[in-house]
Amino acid sequence: MRKFLRILWVALVLIIVALVSALTAMRLAIHGREITVPDFQGKTPVEARRIADDNGLDVQIEREYYSPTVPRGRVLSQMPAAGTVVRRGWELRLALSLGPQRVAIPQVVGESERAAAISMDERGLDPGSIAGVQISSVPAGQVVAQNPLPNATDVSAPKISLLIAQDASPQAFVMPSFIGQPLGSATITLANAGFPAPRASAPTPEPVPTTPAAPENPAAPPVTAPVAKSESGPSPTVQSPGGPSPASIIVSQFPAAGAKVLAGSSINFVVRD
Repeated sequence: MRKFLRILWVALVLIIVALVSALTAMRLAIHGREITVPDFQGKTPVEARRIADDNGLDVQIEREYYSPTVPRGRVLSQMPAAGTVVRRGWELRLALSLGPQRVAIPQVVGESERAAAISMDERGLDPGSIAGVQISSVPAGQVVAQNPLPNATDVSAPKISLLIAQDASPQAFVMPSFIGQPLGSATITLANAGFPAPRASAPTPEPVPTTPAAPENPAAPPVTAPVAKSESGPSPTVQSPGGPSPASIIVSQFPAAGAKVLAGSSINFVVRD
């Protein structure tokens, strides 16, 4: 019994030693792939890439900002910050300095979007974010606001964000069902909502089968019947109606009920007297 307990104790000790060794090896492996981010501020892009390569890191230069303290072409900021612990192969994002601001911000409010773009390009400025707003009193495509303001001196980046006037979107409606209603009342409802007069037509008549005519007898002479003449003059012609009346009942419509339509769209009805 003592021998069995001794073997069991030795086995437990060996298992504990194996687990501790595995955890230690895993921790060393993890920390062996980690590195502290160096400080790139003030370095040139070439120097920053060399330092990153020596430490197993990647660098990506993304933006440029004005700075009165950091010389032009030097690293202004970095992400992650210096001293951060990251894994090897981590990509660092760097921003370069443009030096002090030497470009005056132009006045582009009141100009067209194209004219504003030309004015910024002539000064080496880039368009920033562009947003639109619906203003009834301003022509579409005109700049109504800008950021930064004209002649600003505390600009951080060589960009100008613009707010552009846009055309008002036409009002949208959900098409109701006019089936079973008189054409006149449906026309009034559509006119009040800003729609033109609907197009109304009668249902397409079904074709009537015709009986083939009997073959003519070529041997029989033609027979002419006397035509009675009216003493009161030619018979009057029947005038076809000019179109469906307001009392005509709508039997189908296009667009169908429930469809989304814009104000001013054409509406078609099929009506029956």
